[in-house]
Amino acid sequence: MNAKELGTTIKERRKKLGVNQWTLAQLAGIGINTLVAIERGEGNPKLDTMLTLLSTLGLRLDISLKNLPG
Repeated sequence: MNAKELGTTIKERRKKLGVNQWTLAQLAGIGINTLVAIERGEGNPKLDTMLTLLSTLGLRLDISLKNLPG
């Protein structure tokens, strides 16, 4: 999943829950400009910011670490 897809997922979940951007930013403790950038797939948010935002929305991030050949 790339940044644009992640942003779209966050935006769709927010809308499904009936929450506006300002309210979500307040609930997650992040700035409104940060949220707008994330939903657009822009910027480079910190991991803790993303985890807090996802948790606020009832979402979870799964990461798989694999050794590269060689």
